[in-house]
Amino acid sequence: MSQIPKAEIPNPHNLEVSPPEKMGGFEWWRRSLSYRTGLGMDAQEKEQFEFDYQNKFLPDQCKQCVEFRDWMLTYSPSVTFMMEHVRKLTKDKKQILNKSNIICDVCDDLKGGGFHPEEGILLCANRIQSKWQLEDVLTHELVHVYDHLKFDVDLNDLKHHACTEIRASMLSGECRIFNEIKKTGLGDFGRKFQSCIKRRAILSVSANPACKDKAEAEKVVNAVWQSCFNDTRPFERVYR
Repeated sequence: MSQIPKAEIPNPHNLEVSPPEKMGGFEWWRRSLSYRTGLGMDAQEKEQFEFDYQNKFLPDQCKQCVEFRDWMLTYSPSVTFMMEHVRKLTKDKKQILNKSNIICDVCDDLKGGGFHPEEGILLCANRIQSKWQLEDVLTHELVHVYDHLKFDVDLNDLKHHACTEIRASMLSGECRIFNEIKKTGLGDFGRKFQSCIKRRAILSVSANPACKDKAEAEKVVNAVWQSCFNDTRPFERVYR
């Protein structure tokens, strides 16, 4: 499995990374806030900040992502459990998942990670904010790997796509009730777990080029919901 290449960082004006003493602490926070709001920063300052962000901040994020990844591969119950089951299903020993094909890199979309059968797992360092979020993302992607190996998932088939997304969100811990309470409050407590899984599955299927629109994605998710939500393999049960 080859590593996903990193895009070139545009630098039309031959900018240099700002010295640490000029970009640390309060100054970094001020410029970050200005960049996000568009206030108090001219075009040249924005270009300089974007360049600094790509060259100074993101490499540190990738380093932290690698540290989190290595910790999870050693100590996380959900990650080590899924890794063991993935290994059992991997027929080509050259494609066994390990640190060389579970990659931390910068992503240009809003996803926390991704899986490609020939490339491995990508963890989006610039989207992952904590060790525990990485655990959920990595477990999610490992469920996709497991489904690919065990069920020969065809993502051009929307039902296949919906089913593996339902299972990945359900089994990864991303939709645990405590997380949902922090996001949406205490209302509709009994439905939070299922609502989160459905929401995430519909969003993912909607982005599939084979899907016409959100209405079709919702229809497909509902069609496979019962069987896929009740399939907890390789776990015996799901803790919410």
